[in-house]
Amino acid sequence: MARIESFEDLEVWRKAQDWAVSVYRVTKKFPSEERFGLTSQIRRSVSSISANISEGFGRQTKKDKLHFFVIAYGSALETKNFLYLANRLDYVNDDELSELLKESVSVQKLLNAFMRPLR
Repeated sequence: MARIESFEDLEVWRKAQDWAVSVYRVTKKFPSEERFGLTSQIRRSVSSISANISEGFGRQTKKDKLHFFVIAYGSALETKNFLYLANRLDYVNDDELSELLKESVSVQKLLNAFMRPLR
């Protein structure tokens, strides 16, 4: 196994980035009146996942690291909430929702595994 020297080496960070790209692509077709509403909210929440992972990686203590990873996990749940809402509003179809939720499960599992030794 390769040594992890930077946050870019973390699979969880890469998967969170991939999920964010997927969400950004889907939200491109949201109605223009949602640009400052749901589109902005969902993009902020999904992009904050990888941001908090990278920030937590740079912290020195286990407690500080865990704090940022917990925030990342919360942002993942927030993103899922917005995806369900977008689906109910017919901005995201059922197939898109299913694919995005698969990505979310992957990120959540990796985050849980990453946080476990810090608890």
